Amino acid sequence: MDLLQTYKDSGNSDGEDHRTSDHSSPDSSPPRLSIVPKSAAPKVDDTMLSLTVAAAITNKTLTKPLDPTQHVVEFNPTYDQLWAPIQGPAHPYAKDGIAQGMRNHKLGFVENASIEPFVFDEQYNTFYKYGYAADPSASAGFNYVGDMDSLNGNDGVSVYNIPQHEQKKRKLGNKLEALDRERLDEEVNGTVDPEEVANPATDAWLRKNRKSPWAGKKEGLQEELSEEQKKYAEEYAKKKGEERDGVKDKGEAVTDKSTFHGKEEKDYQGRSWIAPPKDAKSTNDHCYIPKRLVHTWSGHTKGVSAIRFFPKHGHLILSAGMDNKVKIWDVYNSGKCMRTYMGHSKAVRDISFCNDGTKFLTAGYDKNIKYWDTETGQVISTFSTGKIPYVVKLNPDDDKQNILLAGMSDKKIVQWDVNTGQITQEYDQHLGAVNTITFVDNNRRFVTSSDDKSLRVWEFGIPVVIKYISEPHMHSMPAISLHPNGNWLAAQSLDNQILIYSTRERFQLNKKKRFAGHIVAGYACQVNFSPDGRFVMSGDGEGKCWFWDWKSCKVFRTLKCHNGVCIGAEWHPLEQSKVATCGWDGLIKYWD
Repeated sequence: MDLLQTYKDSGNSDGEDHRTSDHSSPDSSPPRLSIVPKSAAPKVDDTMLSLTVAAAITNKTLTKPLDPTQHVVEFNPTYDQLWAPIQGPAHPYAKDGIAQGMRNHKLGFVENASIEPFVFDEQYNTFYKYGYAADPSASAGFNYVGDMDSLNGNDGVSVYNIPQHEQKKRKLGNKLEALDRERLDEEVNGTVDPEEVANPATDAWLRKNRKSPWAGKKEGLQEELSEEQKKYAEEYAKKKGEERDGVKDKGEAVTDKSTFHGKEEKDYQGRSWIAPPKDAKSTNDHCYIPKRLVHTWSGHTKGVSAIRFFPKHGHLILSAGMDNKVKIWDVYNSGKCMRTYMGHSKAVRDISFCNDGTKFLTAGYDKNIKYWDTETGQVISTFSTGKIPYVVKLNPDDDKQNILLAGMSDKKIVQWDVNTGQITQEYDQHLGAVNTITFVDNNRRFVTSSDDKSLRVWEFGIPVVIKYISEPHMHSMPAISLHPNGNWLAAQSLDNQILIYSTRERFQLNKKKRFAGHIVAGYACQVNFSPDGRFVMSGDGEGKCWFWDWKSCKVFRTLKCHNGVCIGAEWHPLEQSKVATCGWDGLIKYWD
């Protein structure tokens, strides 16, 4: 130990001597003066500055948006950074700035979300009842949207959470109701006759059955009906009785009037003004397409819905107007209106001559069918079922000119006997309003078309369909015409074409014949044939009249006839190159 102590002491003394010798040695350099450096700038406390810069760098790292294209992230991003919307300039070729590849909805990008139907219904119904709901897109914190006052007032309950005080209230109400019922049962069983309890007219029954809709209302029951109630009850009973007896709502009653506009109803020889001229004969069997306008009849104040030439001769033309009037015009001589028939309170839908032209039928939107005398203007008969007639036809057989067929808006074809005024048959198979009736096969059968897009063939007098034509590609056919040879039907289809059906046993569609080019969608434009059957004719929705060649199915000529819809077109029965057209501009035009 002594040796160690000695060694320590000698070591210390040597170090001291060495340090002192550096300063006191004569051989060393002169002592240096140490000058403290000073700055010319004022002293500033930069502690806050350094803290701010450090926070800004950290904040920038944490808040800068992530580049969605990069695959490696050099730091730990926050939740808000990961779910922040894509930032940057809008996409130059996308309306809403979202690239086409990221779009999964026509309005942009929609994220998939998984939510239980019960949870969704709960929040949906809560919002519509209370005005607030949970916000599914909120990440944390207060996640409600809507009426905050209502939220605080209801303590944030949903429609499926009944508050505690409400539960207590319901339990108490149920308990009181059960006690009250027990007490009433005891009173009733003890003091009241059981027969009164069983009688609904007594107070005891009312007290016992308090939950019934009539509870406590005995004093309000009336012993007798008031005068007004009696009157209503009588009218209702009368109406029901009429319906049971088959008397239905009839068409509107209108006073029938007719005005003659000619010089005299009979000529010097005593012939009627409707008598055909004796020299009216067909000069040539060959028909030609008309080229120019010959005459215009204007007298209807609204559109003309149908025209019909006088049968066989065509010296008069009958027109049905939307101004509730029917007019008959002279064709050969003066070209003036000869008589006006006023018997409908609404627009006239269809007209039809009998075989000799002395009588004709009119069908109006006032639900009436009227049978007129052409010469005198008298109404012979009126028919109605309380439904709107869309088409009227007399049986073309000379011995059955008293049989009237009418296609109604209630899907029925009704058959009347004109002489007796009785309904003799009803053909009820269609699923829509009946538009056309066309007799075929020597008038033994007739074809009907309807809004149900089907054709049905009937045996006359038998209300059973013998042929039903309905295909998925078929459209409604509001106009049908029979070819002069009786072997073909031309049907105006609302997909802007005319289809041809055979009238033979199978009533097949002739796929080789199809006439198109005109625009008739939405309009019941009449289709017709020339008397020799060489041409097909139709109006269209743009006021034109179209002519096609029957053999080649090519468009032969178009005439611009009317402003608006050209709804009707009729070929003159004797004059081979003359055609009459009518339109919704209120004019009837005669072409040659």
